[in-house]
Amino acid sequence: MSKITTYPFYIRLAFTLISVICISYIFFIGKDVIIPVLMAFLFAVLLLPVSNFLTTKVHLPHILAVSLTVLLFILIIIAIFTFISYQISDIASDFDRIKKNIELFTRDVHRYISATFNLSIWEQKKYIDDVTQDSMKNGTKTIGNTLISVTDIIADLTLIPIYTFLILLYRTHFILFFAKLVKKQHHPKLKEILSQVKSAINNYIVGLIIETIVVSVLTGLGLYIIGVKYFILLGIITGILNLIPYVGILIAGLVTVLSSLTATPDISIMLGILIINIVVQIIDNNILVPMIINTKVEINAFVSIIGIIIGGGIAGISGMFLAIPLLAILKIIFDRIESLEPWGYLLGDNMPKTFVWRYANPVERERPSIIIFDNENNAIDSDLDLDSK
Repeated sequence: MSKITTYPFYIRLAFTLISVICISYIFFIGKDVIIPVLMAFLFAVLLLPVSNFLTTKVHLPHILAVSLTVLLFILIIIAIFTFISYQISDIASDFDRIKKNIELFTRDVHRYISATFNLSIWEQKKYIDDVTQDSMKNGTKTIGNTLISVTDIIADLTLIPIYTFLILLYRTHFILFFAKLVKKQHHPKLKEILSQVKSAINNYIVGLIIETIVVSVLTGLGLYIIGVKYFILLGIITGILNLIPYVGILIAGLVTVLSSLTATPDISIMLGILIINIVVQIIDNNILVPMIINTKVEINAFVSIIGIIIGGGIAGISGMFLAIPLLAILKIIFDRIESLEPWGYLLGDNMPKTFVWRYANPVERERPSIIIFDNENNAIDSDLDLDSK
């Protein structure tokens, strides 16, 4: 019988922190490979019910069912982007009007700054020219980085469907691998973990889709009320960009403001757009996210924010998007491993109202917190007046 060695808490804590640092570093140096695989894993879990339906109900061969599932997914994505591209082409046809309205808007802003801050229009233009010249010095480097980023995005868009197809095709192969990796007596717990991971990811992605639809409808409706052109497209763009934490809604607001210039440079319209974005975000953060997202993943807000920041630092926007589902997977695993259960509780959102220290021995509750011994080693009650001793 093998002897189990129990290490002190500080050693176990050090091992845990070292493991977290090592895993984070591996993610950082291998993000170009790991991120597309993780994205494909999320999509594979989402598409798994469709593949199972085609296999069990329609009785299609496994490889054909997986192929049709991935093809249907690709066609839906292409249809969405085709609609967006078609609408964007309409906006591009109004480029001359946008340019004219931008000039009128810029002129009004210059006059307002000149009247309010006593800064002449010539000084404002000189400052803008200086900033523009400084930006042009780094223009080549910026263009190069942009081209590299676009190339990486195109490569990921090509690899993710392939990875999704392969994960769906070899899913039983991967399950058998995990079964071989774990001892047989732990197979029920492994089955429970895999089932909970699938359910959590599926519910989370479905929740994101519902949130995107609701945000798109609310934004589009608000833009329609204030008379913004292309309100359908701008609502859809806002809903999609809202999936990117923090920065997505800012980009969506900027796109909406620029698009509003196809009709008028009126500042009141831009203020209306700003108000709509703020109201939709309040509804999203206080109603939609707690009701749709947080109930699916059971991760507390503090850990979510830290995870999103770390994910963004490691892998940019993709890391921010993947942070929440990865934290949900870790919580499921931690909750079902006894030695890691406290860390699973730390990630969760089950916050007790009060906490009372409890003792294994009821006698401990009656024992004073401070015990004083006399010269004959007899215990003295701590409630005695210490000053008199």
